[in-house]
Amino acid sequence: MSLLAIIIIIILGILLLLVEFLIIPGFTVFGIGGLLFILLGVGSAYYFHNPVTGNLTLLGAVLLSFFTIYYVFKNKTWKSMGLKASIDSRVEPFETAKIHAGDLGKTITRLAPVGKAVVNDTICEAKSNGEFINENTNIEVIQVLNTQIIVKPVN
Repeated sequence: MSLLAIIIIIILGILLLLVEFLIIPGFTVFGIGGLLFILLGVGSAYYFHNPVTGNLTLLGAVLLSFFTIYYVFKNKTWKSMGLKASIDSRVEPFETAKIHAGDLGKTITRLAPVGKAVVNDTICEAKSNGEFINENTNIEVIQVLNTQIIVKPVN
C-alpha cells in the first residue's frame, strides 16, 4: 500500500472524528469509524513499510489529529454548526379555584393533544384525551391539574 493511500485513510479518519465532535453528539459510528481509519492507516504503515515509517506515520497522525481539533475549537467552528435557539417560554399556572370539572369553554388553539383554551374567562393550557380538537371548538373540563386542564369536545 502506498504512503499516499495511508495518508488519505488517516485524513478520512480525522474528518470522521470531526463530524463526531462537531455535528453528531455522543459516541456514534462516525467516532468509531474515525478511530478505526486512523488505526488502519498507522497499522498499514507498519505492515507494508518499515518500523521507522510506521513510527513517523503514528507521530504524524497524532500531531495532525491534535492540531486539527485544536484549530477547529480555537476558531469556534463548532459554534457556527451548533443550534443557537433557546427556549424561554414557560407554562403559566392559573387559579385552579376558578375552573372545576364540568365547566364549559372554548379552545383558542388546536389541541394536538395540547394547546390553549379559555374556560370561565381564564386562558390556560388544555390537554385532550389523545384526540385532536380544532380551535374554536366547545369543550368540557374533565379534570383540573396544577398547570393544565384535561378536556373533551362538546357536540
